[in-house]
Amino acid sequence: MTRQTDAYFERFGFCDRQIQAPPQPNLSLIVVIPCFNEPNLLTSLESLRTCERPAASVEVIVVVNSAAGSPANVIEQNQRTLAEVRQWSETQSAPLTVHLIDAPNLPPRHAGVGLARKIGMDETLRRFDDIGNLDGGIILCFDADCTCAPNYLAQAEKHFHKHPGSHGCSICFEHPLKGELEREVYEGIIPYELHLRYYVEALRYAGFPHAYHTIGSSMAVRARAYMEQGGMNRRQAGEDFYFLHKLIPLGGFTELNNTTVYPSPRASERVPFGTGRAVTEWLEKRQSKTYPLQAFEDLRTFLGMTPTLMKSTLPGTLPQSLHTFLEAQNFGEALEEIRRNTSTADALTKRFFRWFDGFRAMKFVHHARDTLYGEEEITAAASELLERLGEIPSATSPRDVLLAYRNRQRRGFPRS
Repeated sequence: MTRQTDAYFERFGFCDRQIQAPPQPNLSLIVVIPCFNEPNLLTSLESLRTCERPAASVEVIVVVNSAAGSPANVIEQNQRTLAEVRQWSETQSAPLTVHLIDAPNLPPRHAGVGLARKIGMDETLRRFDDIGNLDGGIILCFDADCTCAPNYLAQAEKHFHKHPGSHGCSICFEHPLKGELEREVYEGIIPYELHLRYYVEALRYAGFPHAYHTIGSSMAVRARAYMEQGGMNRRQAGEDFYFLHKLIPLGGFTELNNTTVYPSPRASERVPFGTGRAVTEWLEKRQSKTYPLQAFEDLRTFLGMTPTLMKSTLPGTLPQSLHTFLEAQNFGEALEEIRRNTSTADALTKRFFRWFDGFRAMKFVHHARDTLYGEEEITAAASELLERLGEIPSATSPRDVLLAYRNRQRRGFPRS
């Protein structure tokens, strides 16, 4: 019998079915957790187990993974994790359905968080297809060192019921600012999270319509949209950014801000960038830089011109950062193609932002930083942006500025 997912797996599949147990007929939420050399997975699973349960069934898929040739200590930790989870699952009075996928010896060229997420997310497709629920099935992405608010699962279910046209969403996240780790770790996570929030808020200030957080442990997607967009990539870092920026331009992307995911702030060198690496670098240098605010002011000038691009050309008074960037990106040819294929200003705007997408927006910010403006200290830049937005924090410490951004972004985007 032909299945809805057959064409997807023929083109994008990595491995065969991994879970043989049949899904419950009312399964609607599956949490996918990549797990590599992780000693604290049970903390994450316990956080999910104690959540308020939604109306429909929930499953968790954990992909315990490693590359071929991984060090012995990694293999040993993964095996301990598998044994611990099996024992934990047998002793829970209120059990959570957890499926373990043991994925050792992955190709070193691709092994990493992207491929591990893909293995788990692809498996959700099979399970939702088994019960004919690709449209209603929701894939929640989590990490093996995360915890969540008690209403995480229930609010995810309610959110997608409330927004039937939403292909996916970004879920509110907050790194813990105190806990059992060294004090310096919590000091280091503050500027990094502030950098993440500043970047998104600065893009919104500039008028970029696809400015959302792209955090792998706090994103969700409908199963059918996941399938139709070609699934998760195999990137070893940044897989979340690249995946969501295929999804966001489809329209209807939303934010779930009445629950919270708590990613770990710990230092790590597993990937070339991201939370763990940022904290590690802060511990070494005790300074945090970010993108220059002037880059976003330049971008604001450019994006403000998009309604006039149907008939007019760009003025020669554009900031230098944009002149050199747009020339390098062959914008003249791109604009001609956009005009040929659109007949209204609204259509042109939509097509323009398919060209000037999240990847190109980040490229421009990097270009402006590297060629003209340099970096800025994160607290100063973020404070200045708040002032331009009409919000001044009650104090100017990095922590106070971060809390101001958290409060602002919980109110959602776009705002009236």
